[in-house]
Amino acid sequence: MADKKSKWLAGNRIRPKAVDGSRDVAGLIDSAFLAYNGRRLQEACRLMVEKMLADDCVVGASLSGAMTPAGLGQSVIVSLIRAGFLDWIVSTGANLYHDLHYGLDLALHQGSHEVDDRILRQDGVVRIYDILFDYEVLLETDAFVRKTLEADEFRKEMGTAELHYLLGKFLAAREDELGVRDTCVLSTAYRCGVPCYTSSPGDSSIGMNMAELELRGIGPKINPSLCVNETAAIVYGAKKDSGRSGVLIFGGGSPKNFMLQTEPQIQEVLGLDDAGHDYFIQVTDARPDTGGLSGATPAEAVSWGKVDPEKLPDAVVVYADTTIVAPLLAAYALERHPNRPLRRLYDRLGELVNRLKADFLERRQLQ
Repeated sequence: MADKKSKWLAGNRIRPKAVDGSRDVAGLIDSAFLAYNGRRLQEACRLMVEKMLADDCVVGASLSGAMTPAGLGQSVIVSLIRAGFLDWIVSTGANLYHDLHYGLDLALHQGSHEVDDRILRQDGVVRIYDILFDYEVLLETDAFVRKTLEADEFRKEMGTAELHYLLGKFLAAREDELGVRDTCVLSTAYRCGVPCYTSSPGDSSIGMNMAELELRGIGPKINPSLCVNETAAIVYGAKKDSGRSGVLIFGGGSPKNFMLQTEPQIQEVLGLDDAGHDYFIQVTDARPDTGGLSGATPAEAVSWGKVDPEKLPDAVVVYADTTIVAPLLAAYALERHPNRPLRRLYDRLGELVNRLKADFLERRQLQ
């Protein structure tokens, strides 16, 4: 009987040390986060530090939900980019738009979610749950976006990586003028050569301002096919260089799908050999049983070829609020892992796409 029991009782004994204020964040997570979603968080932290941040792993992050208005762009994403822990990003346009407020030194304030929004509207105050800010913040940010996108550099067809890279370039110059630094995802990504994509370029205030320019016959023309091929090329390139691919998914939605669809694009559409992403971490509050992509599990992603079935044990879903998990995950990684050299994938996009295209065309000729 003892032998039959042993296989089930082989896990570490739950015997935590008292929380006494003596441990750093990583030490606290390792010693006290031992069950339920606390343990899932510990598993995600360890997966990131012990495997995902290996030198040969290209790491992509997807950002959905109102992360940047809550300050997580500045406090978490900027720090991870500068440490070389994030190599490419897919975000909602809204996150990148509200990120601009910080680079323009425009104020967002802590407030209450229990307020009368009719009065806020009358007083010219905008609310994102318990974040409050002046309506003028939107108007000033819109004016910056439109003025920037009027520049000659934008008067052509481009993908969203180039759009955000150029926007980050202008934003970095404005930060220098204002005397602020390391406040903004886009300016940091520009400085570090991290390509930033959005899967729905029209679905944000950045897209709305591009639409205004369209009516005036100026501004960029966004080609989403460039984004699909570039993101697939990033993942394909990582694998072709005998490396691995990891995904860090905050929330779900379209950014999650856009990041994961790189593998079906490589395998299903282009017909090139690959097995799926190697490492998968998701932070979500979405249920899997409703059938939505936001709650879809990594096991389900295996059936689509999005996740390597052999690597399914290296997949963790933390069911929790991103505003709680993201700072803890970042602190753990920064405490336990040295900075990695910046890959500067933006500078290599042409090379990576050319490799993908060459292998695809060669495969077609062999058919």
